[in-house]
Amino acid sequence: MEFTTLGRTGLKVSVAGLGSGGPSRLGRKKGVDKDQGVALIRRAIDLGINFFDTAENYGTEGVVGAAVKSVPRDSVVLSTKYHAEGVSANEIVDALDTALRTMDTDYLDVFHLHGVLADEYDHAVDVLVPALLRERERGKFRFLGITEGTARDLGHAMLTRALKDDFWDVVMVAFNMMHQGALDHVLPEARKRGVGTLIMAPARCQVGTPDRLVEALKALAAEGKLPAAVGDSDDPLGFLMRDGGAKNLLDAAYRFARHASGADVILFGTGNPDHLEANVASLLSAPLHEASMARLRADFGKLKGVGLNQIRRNERMPA
Repeated sequence: MEFTTLGRTGLKVSVAGLGSGGPSRLGRKKGVDKDQGVALIRRAIDLGINFFDTAENYGTEGVVGAAVKSVPRDSVVLSTKYHAEGVSANEIVDALDTALRTMDTDYLDVFHLHGVLADEYDHAVDVLVPALLRERERGKFRFLGITEGTARDLGHAMLTRALKDDFWDVVMVAFNMMHQGALDHVLPEARKRGVGTLIMAPARCQVGTPDRLVEALKALAAEGKLPAAVGDSDDPLGFLMRDGGAKNLLDAAYRFARHASGADVILFGTGNPDHLEANVASLLSAPLHEASMARLRADFGKLKGVGLNQIRRNERMPA
């Protein structure tokens, strides 16, 4: 495994981070039980992953907590989240305390306000941040983070505001080959300010369903949002395998995100041990060839949100 420092937190984190949400939720959406989820996380630990992210509404905090009981607490970095919309100061403190109990840990490494939209930011800052900073002083968590609303904030409006404030230690941003906007501001500004970055949805751009991706790209070319040559090709991303050095589109997607300047931890989710190992192998591979990276930037750099899906805030899995 390769490791990096998560911004000014000083945390030494694996460049590959296992997420417990998204379409998979450690496989729970496909019937994977808690014991299998625990085994998957322990396999991730064997592969060198030390960063694990979850959230209250994923229904996986207990799985993560049970899995890491087999290793020293300071050998893993635990991150969880709770939404901010309509939440009072007392409620956010209760949510933090509940997370600590559910994960059976004395402290969290990172606690995030989850999926905050631009019009919710003032409430988060004025009401929730002061309460959380008091709890941090009590040792309940080490670093404060904030995550954006993925498909509802394609221009990163909230994070653009957040990066002007000094109390965020970590931000989570959606970024992939078909949603590159974070390169223009979020990642450079985070690096400048010493804010750690967690990349979500690195492959949630339909690369797992190439036929659907080709169809979407053809439609965008017909609308004038992509070069005409993209719409004329039945394999518009084939250059990534022919010239870029990628094994397949998923491999290309992970390598693209991993080697982006300013990207610290690349989060991915899975319930399949084989996928876990393949994803880690991609994240530990060399960058895509320079010419292919330049072509991705030139042809697809202005796209927003291709394949991003919105997770409903109140959708919870059984514990």
